Amino acid sequence: MPRVLISINAAWNVANFRAGLVKALVEDGFEVVAAVPDDGALERVRALGARVIVLPMTSASASVFKDLVLFWRYLRLLRRERPAVYLGWTIKPNTYGSLAARLAGAARINNISGLGTAFIGAGWLRRVAQLLYRVGLSRSATVFFQNADDRDLFLRKGLVRGDQAELLPGSGIDPARFDPANWPGPPGDGAFRFLLIARLIGDKGVREYVAAARSIRTSHPQARFQLLGFLDVDNRTAVSRAELDGWIAEGLIEYLGETEDVRPFIAAADCVVLPSYREGLSRVLLEAAAMQLPAIATDVPGCRDVVVEGQTGLLCRPRDAQDLARRMAEMIAFEPAVRERMGVAARSHVCRNFSEATVIAAYRAALARSLPKTPDRR
Repeated sequence: MPRVLISINAAWNVANFRAGLVKALVEDGFEVVAAVPDDGALERVRALGARVIVLPMTSASASVFKDLVLFWRYLRLLRRERPAVYLGWTIKPNTYGSLAARLAGAARINNISGLGTAFIGAGWLRRVAQLLYRVGLSRSATVFFQNADDRDLFLRKGLVRGDQAELLPGSGIDPARFDPANWPGPPGDGAFRFLLIARLIGDKGVREYVAAARSIRTSHPQARFQLLGFLDVDNRTAVSRAELDGWIAEGLIEYLGETEDVRPFIAAADCVVLPSYREGLSRVLLEAAAMQLPAIATDVPGCRDVVVEGQTGLLCRPRDAQDLARRMAEMIAFEPAVRERMGVAARSHVCRNFSEATVIAAYRAALARSLPKTPDRR
């Protein structure tokens, strides 16, 4: 049985976004080993059929010592497990993990699921990230990108070769799981509900969302502004608990906490908002669209790939709370029938172009190319 070792910076990411892929690999006869931090989602990963190995990892750390320790852990793990293929997501598994897999003799398949804080800014952190990617991805068999902007950037910077790079429709969406027919709509109490689903970090545009809420509430007192996602995130731009408490005390935001199932929250909203500075390809926007909800997102890579301006939602300028507020006011002003048409178009768009089946098929093809040719596997 060929062994595939997968690694990512959060076990919940595997459970929430890669479940279909893991189950498909298990069904195909692979032994799947997941090397992930313990963030409370390990049992959910095991339930997919994977064997779990806890790999401590600090996503936002820029400590050379901690990164060397992580590389040593990867190298020891991969030499012990001897997988045929290594699958990596997020920067540290894609760099340190891939380099260790190369030294252990495993084929590598990587997924650039987003460039993250290190690439959004400038300066030394971006230069270090580019160097790590150049080294980590240099001998990978396949490097998947979730939008053409990221792919073209990596090609332009010489971080990958053209024969390595392939496009994927994000992590894909299962239309049957995100079927609006299975959920009741908004409460119908006269309130218009905006919903932002994201880790509470600055790079997701959380602070612009709050500033826009402050502006909108003066002219649209019936509007409500909800936040759903992880607090106390390991990120340089993270929103603090005190900052969130201040917004709640001001009456701007309803914080819904965190959840393993976003569907009931999306179903109860009128519009999903994502003012992110950059995405790989936004899973939240895919889920909202599949649930037949219009969205407002920034006109940046990974968001504009999902939201079609004027047809499935609205786009605003990044890092611009005033423009976000303008688009939110437009969404409120639309007749319900217009928003309904946008939602129907959104579901049709993502079901047609962003299916999970396409993602799984691409991984199966990449694995077939990467595995050693044997009489049993041609």
